[in-house]
Amino acid sequence: MKKILRSFVFCLFLFVTNYANGVAVKDAANNLFLTLQQSQVDVTVQGQISVTKVTNVFKNPFDSCLVKYAFPLGEQASAVNLRYNVDGVWYIANMVGQPQDTTLPGGGGGGGSTTSNLTTYLGSTPLYFAIPNYIHKDSLLIVELSYVELLPYKFGKVSYNFPNDYHLVQTQSLLSQQFSFYLTSQRKIDSIFVQCSYPVSQVSNTGNSAYVSISTEQQAASSNYMITYVLDASQLGLFSYSTFQPQGSLPDSLGRGFFSFIAEPDPSVSTSTISKVFTLIVDRSGSMSYESKMDQAKQAATYIVQNLNEGDKFNIIDFDDIITCFQPNHVAYSPETKAAAIAYIQNLYARGSTSISGAFGTAVPQFTSANDSTANIIMFLTDGLPTADIINTDALVNYVTQLITNSGRKIYTYCFGIGSDVNTQLLTLLASNNNGFATILSNNELYATVTDFYNSIRNPVLLSPKLSFSPAVVSQVYPDSLSNLYKGNQLIAAGRYSEAVKVQATFSGKAFNKDVTYQYMLDLSDSLVVENQFMTKLWAKKKIESLLIKYYRLDANSSEAAAIKDQITKLSIAYRVITPFTSFSGGYIGTGIETKHGANKNLAPTEFELLGNYPNPFNPNTIIRIRVNSEVNTVFEIRIYSITGELVKIIPLPVHGKGDYRVSWDGTNMFGKQVASGIYIYSVTGMNQIMTKKMMLLR
Repeated sequence: MKKILRSFVFCLFLFVTNYANGVAVKDAANNLFLTLQQSQVDVTVQGQISVTKVTNVFKNPFDSCLVKYAFPLGEQASAVNLRYNVDGVWYIANMVGQPQDTTLPGGGGGGGSTTSNLTTYLGSTPLYFAIPNYIHKDSLLIVELSYVELLPYKFGKVSYNFPNDYHLVQTQSLLSQQFSFYLTSQRKIDSIFVQCSYPVSQVSNTGNSAYVSISTEQQAASSNYMITYVLDASQLGLFSYSTFQPQGSLPDSLGRGFFSFIAEPDPSVSTSTISKVFTLIVDRSGSMSYESKMDQAKQAATYIVQNLNEGDKFNIIDFDDIITCFQPNHVAYSPETKAAAIAYIQNLYARGSTSISGAFGTAVPQFTSANDSTANIIMFLTDGLPTADIINTDALVNYVTQLITNSGRKIYTYCFGIGSDVNTQLLTLLASNNNGFATILSNNELYATVTDFYNSIRNPVLLSPKLSFSPAVVSQVYPDSLSNLYKGNQLIAAGRYSEAVKVQATFSGKAFNKDVTYQYMLDLSDSLVVENQFMTKLWAKKKIESLLIKYYRLDANSSEAAAIKDQITKLSIAYRVITPFTSFSGGYIGTGIETKHGANKNLAPTEFELLGNYPNPFNPNTIIRIRVNSEVNTVFEIRIYSITGELVKIIPLPVHGKGDYRVSWDGTNMFGKQVASGIYIYSVTGMNQIMTKKMMLLR
């Protein structure tokens, strides 16, 4: 599986997400898992930023036991909340400053076929959470996990994929499966497509909002939920989102405002693109002969050569302990050089040891004939550790850095490590020190990932972009180092602001050896915008990614690395965004108990009370009443569900101190349409507590 080692500002258009239902593991070595009975997936998307809530209901067919919940979280997702229900009581998982325990109950990992299937199913970056409560025989365990992510984007097309195929873990039918996908976008939604073998209950698209619903009963979880939507290609420029949090509701004093924006150049043929000076470095050491890696590398190299642009210059460097080149220097792209390069690639074969220093020592000096009007790019493919010439990581990084400094050119370096026998720190440093990123691939991902990435950088529009704001009310903008802007792709940034005023955002950079400036006006919100609440998590996620880049550049045992790790840990816990240094652990009792009848029984004095709704039954309006018993400034969230579990509406409730609060619901859904008569469930979440009641609408 892919693992992004450097956060790339355009990473969301590169990779497809891989998430699925969780597994309640009793004994991995003996293939013992609780039975998944129900699955509910609620997805809320704003533009291309999604928040997914997965609710899994398990039944324990064994004697009373402890289990570990494992979820195949994708590399680009960040878990932000986890709660679980045992014996009708909801518990909220704590976030602690220690890496997660990745061991499975009973061991396993190399034994029976089901264990192997489990390992395959969970992927390379699973989330683990040990349920601290015993699960009694025939009782239910409910786990609810929420995560935020940036969705893959390319030339106006956005993809969301929830692999609901659970057959590697369980083949028997589930009582019910429900999937709800709610999308809003400032850009017009031209079309939305659903790919799923289950019948689709509802698909609607009003232009700036769309909704998909899928519901099944008594069927195996054997089909993925795949959503693709296309945004209007004529509506480009800059789109901003912002929200202003209530006083006292944040763990820091960096400003109550959060914003994010998306900028994208015109992808049409009429938009001029910057020529490239491009070098592909291909490892042909002996280990590349295994598992078709060399064949995939040759196919990827051929694809790249076939898709260079008129005006580009290029070369191919291939290496083991001997370095060879397609040409002594970069050559202009033409039908003749294309044909010659493809013939050269076909004759490559794996042999020898691995001289990474020799490859860069040959490739980098060739860029001295380039200039600042071109996009100077190296793509580096390797599957092994350096075993010839310079093999020490620090010495090799310093050597390449000095080569690039001596060239006098800015060279954008992208590294792709294949398999498990690579020096991830080396690749990360080579890339991040030179305006790029490193990606670690499994053996069978080489061709698809490399060619997809090349397509994303094929047409540069703006080089070395910088970002500034006026007036100076904006701070803490991430990523703090922007990558080049390419046609058909986006630049996404997130930051904080102290005052809700009009702000001018200025992009500056180089295009065709000229200074280029783009200016946009942002209207920053002066109040809470509930649909933009995800931005607190997005900002924290982006800042953490920026800090991780700095951390991985350092010796992990250094005091500088320890200080950054401490900063990441504190930020993670404060904003509840999981990192490599934090995990979910234990749990504490929420203020309400949800029984089979939806009643709430308070176990202790509560921070707030759910007083119910009046009238009940009602038509057409009802008032939901809440009593807050603490002096807090925060935002409660009221979620209304149908009796089948479909999310109907989300209503924010700003809270300022003790007192009684009222929220009106007019019987409409998220699209403003009247819902049908029936029983509805409403949950109120605030101060890490949850309470739930029922109400009835009679029309």
